Amino acid sequence: MSSVMDRISACGIVPVINLKSADQAVPLGRALLAGGIDVMEITFRSDAACASIKKVCEELPEVLAGAGTVTTCAQIDMAIEAGAKFIVSPGLSVKLVEYAQKKNIPILPGTVTPSEILTGLELGLDTFKFFPAGQYGGIKTMKALSAPYGGIKFLPTGGVNASNLAEYLAFDKIIAVGGSWMVDKKLVDAGEFEKITAMTKEATDIFHSVRG
Repeated sequence: MSSVMDRISACGIVPVINLKSADQAVPLGRALLAGGIDVMEITFRSDAACASIKKVCEELPEVLAGAGTVTTCAQIDMAIEAGAKFIVSPGLSVKLVEYAQKKNIPILPGTVTPSEILTGLELGLDTFKFFPAGQYGGIKTMKALSAPYGGIKFLPTGGVNASNLAEYLAFDKIIAVGGSWMVDKKLVDAGEFEKITAMTKEATDIFHSVRG
């Protein structure tokens, strides 16, 4: 698990991806790689999720591909079969966390409250998705939550973009940020992969300027 989290931390930015077709997965992965990002969270918001994960894992083995918006144990099984290396869920479910642990795949459950974090800690977790970050107070809330739970890390998603990326990355309790601004569906559907690479490069430049 630590190696997966280390990869996510080293990348610093996790694109949250919703694909209409699995045929978009590899070109998008290559565009992200060209901009300096080698992690992808492909969400179960479309029927193309499993096939997309499978294509990336088979054709772009240098990319760490995970499954997002996972809400059922069946989806965890599907993600693992497709080759996913980590699971992201929008909320904290004891059942899902325990099932992922049984399957030996890292899971980042969504949390926004002290009680959810405490539940996660009791399950042996120390890294949490913070979602939706913008609606739940962003940096201020994460700083407040980290005070009583000093060893935890966050991956904020929701409302993160190029304009506030540096602010998020400057907080040392943030392992990485998740966002979709550089993988906007309109850009992907239009095949504007050069623009995606340019926006990705802009984001990774910000990451390196903040984290070194």
